[in-house]
Amino acid sequence: MSDYDKKMVSVGSLKKGDTIIIDGAPCKITDTTTSRPGKHGHAKVNMMAVGMLDGKKRNLVMPGHDKVEAPIVVKKTAQVLSVAGNKANVMDMETYETLDLEIPDELKDSVKEGVEVLFWVIMGMNVMRQVK
Repeated sequence: MSDYDKKMVSVGSLKKGDTIIIDGAPCKITDTTTSRPGKHGHAKVNMMAVGMLDGKKRNLVMPGHDKVEAPIVVKKTAQVLSVAGNKANVMDMETYETLDLEIPDELKDSVKEGVEVLFWVIMGMNVMRQVK
C-alpha cells in the first residue's frame, strides 16, 4: 500500500457515508455518535462502519481530535472484453489498459462482453461496482 491511496482526516469531521480505514480495511461509515466530554476528558466519537471489500461490520471509538486514515477511492469506467467464470477481462476507457476484475454475485447476470462497467480503485485493489 502506498501513500497516494489514503489521506489523513480528523475523526470529528467524519459523518455517515464517509470512508475510513479500520484495521487496514477500507470501510464506509454507517453510523457515528459523539459523547459529551467529561470534566477533564475529550469528546469521544463512536463509529460503526462496514467493510467496502469484505462487508464485515467494524467499530471504532476514539477522541474527536484524533486523525484517522481515509482511503482515496478512484472511480473508473471500463468495457468488458471477455467473461470467464467469475472473472471479467476489462479495458479501462481512459488508459486502454486491460485488467481482470472479479464479478460480484449481484452483477453476474448483467456482465457480458461489450457492456460498460463502473469499477473502483481502492488501496491498490480494483473492485467492480455496477454495470452502466
